This record gives sequence, structure tokens and C-alpha cells, in this order.
Amino acid sequence: MSLSIIILNYKTKNLVKYCIKGIKLVGLKLDYEIIVIDNASQDGTPEMIRKEFPEVKLIEVEKNRGYTGGNNLGLKQAKGKYILILNPDIVVLEGAIEKMYEFMENHPKIGLLGPKLINPDKSLQETCYRFPKFITPLYRRTFLGKFRFAKKHLDHFLMKDYDRKKARKVDWVQGSCLMARNEAIKEVGLFDEKFFAYFEDVDWCRRFSEKNWEVWYLPEAELVHYHEQASAGGLLDIFKKSTRIHIVSWLKYFWKYRKHYD
Repeated sequence: MSLSIIILNYKTKNLVKYCIKGIKLVGLKLDYEIIVIDNASQDGTPEMIRKEFPEVKLIEVEKNRGYTGGNNLGLKQAKGKYILILNPDIVVLEGAIEKMYEFMENHPKIGLLGPKLINPDKSLQETCYRFPKFITPLYRRTFLGKFRFAKKHLDHFLMKDYDRKKARKVDWVQGSCLMARNEAIKEVGLFDEKFFAYFEDVDWCRRFSEKNWEVWYLPEAELVHYHEQASAGGLLDIFKKSTRIHIVSWLKYFWKYRKHYD
């Protein structure tokens, strides 16, 4: 099989429905399977899948295992040469997935590939980055980010010097949509489930690089992302569960890679 598409659901039944419909609508010119993992959503997604998309492989989880645990269940079941991890709030545009597939076929050293994601108004979403420093999330979440020195740091992190017109190797790509080589996953391993959500994509990309698999960004492949940043807000916005999870993952990531920052 050429491609496995993994869609992780947590209380996004309608998004999952239209994401699958969108995939079918573009008529992928690949031999593919779709795997949906329902992270104990209790929103009727399993019933909807069984009724409307009986060909889709459905994995039901008794409790919410987060981004990493849920996607890992899909990765274990995936049969494709390549695996596309796709958030349900992504709209697939015609030819985009085929471009990603062909690019990886032509570049055998690539382990992970991220496409260009755009907003519904066609404006660019920044989804490829340089590896963060410990201070990076602090600059992004507090008033410190308004200072000139912080803006310079963040511009470097966000790769503002890259025009995103030609494909290039990057440090890491956002996990909302990425294609992975199954052969590489067998060497690198699955997502680290110590990260419930957030920073798991940074960690995975770093681990791929450590095993000499390249991570690339492909602007020629374009998809629409109806992105709602659940953890958006300041560092002190700790009353939001997503913010607390983000901060915990930030600390876990830098503890794991502390030797790189000595």
C-alpha cells in the first residue's frame, strides 16, 4: 500500500466527517487507507464512521490518550509505505498529497515532510521552524516578545528569512499535517508519549535528524488549515487546561534535550 492517512479525533465529529469527504472528493491517485482514532470523544464519531465510511479503519480508545498516544495507535496499524498524519481541521486540496508522496519518492533521505498550510483566506501559516531555545516559548507568551532582541530571536525561530517558495530542509515541521516514511519510523520509533500534546512534533523531528533522516518543508504542496490555537495566550493564562499542558510539555522537552543547551 502506498499511503496510510491517520486522522485523530477528540470531540471534532463534523470536522472528521468533512475531512474524510474532502479526501475522497479530490480523488487521490494513490493506493491508500484511512485510519481514524477516536480518543474517547463520546461525540458519536464511531457511529458516524461505521454508517457513512465503513471502509475506514476505526480505532476506538476508552480514554483520551492525547495526540501522541492516539496517533501511535494509528501508526502501529498503518500499512502504507508513507504515513500522512492529518488533523481533522485540514482541508485537502487537489494534488497536494500526491506532490508530497512524489517528493519523498524522489528524495530517499527524507524521513518527515511538511506541506505549506494556509488559512481559509489564503494567508500563510508558519509551520516550519528552527529548533527552539529554552527562552523561545517565554518570548512567544509574554510581553518580553515585544522587545527588539526578542523579536530578532523569534524571527530566527520562525524562519522569517525563508521566503517559502522552494522546498528546503528544516529543523522541524508542525505535526498538524506531516508525511512520514514508514521505514524511518521503524528506526526512529513512535511519538514519545511523555508528551500528551505539544512539543511532540519538535521531539519527533529531532529524533529523526539524530538518526540521519532529513526533515523538509514542501511549499508546492498546499492545504487549508482551519487552525484554532488551543494553547494561545500568555504564560499566565494557566487556567486553560491546554495552556498548562503546553507549559508542561515545554519543560519536558527541554529537560529531555538539556545536554544540547549546555
